[in-house]
Amino acid sequence: MTIKTFDAFSRLSFIDINRITNFLFENSGPFKDPKSGIRKSILYAAKEISGLGGYVFIIEDKNEILGAAVVNKTGMNEYLSENILVNIAVKEKSRRKGIAKRLIKHTITYCKGDIAIHINKDNPAILLFKKEGFKIKNIEMRLER
Repeated sequence: MTIKTFDAFSRLSFIDINRITNFLFENSGPFKDPKSGIRKSILYAAKEISGLGGYVFIIEDKNEILGAAVVNKTGMNEYLSENILVNIAVKEKSRRKGIAKRLIKHTITYCKGDIAIHINKDNPAILLFKKEGFKIKNIEMRLER
């Protein structure tokens, strides 16, 4: 199992974009984003929509996605992290086998600059991110309309 990396130069087909979108939506547990938001983050990373781009990382075994992560570049390094890890998920049957850890380590190695993640305060994955060096820095407050 190797990690495949996609960006604006190693293009994703629209079939792969749909496949990764569905994978992330189906395997993100109770803290998932809407499918349209997941797709948009992938399109942004692949520079299929206007923006700075980013990266999509997937781990497959025999053409079956076991884990995936999407990172978007922010272009805001003077006051926010240069990168945001927007989505990450591991197939339920493959959890607790080091796949999320490999994806996080690959993200840290591959991305230049700081990396942020917005994570629900009740998500148990916080412990994994802390083990990989992420620190709780800010509290997000949101006015939802």
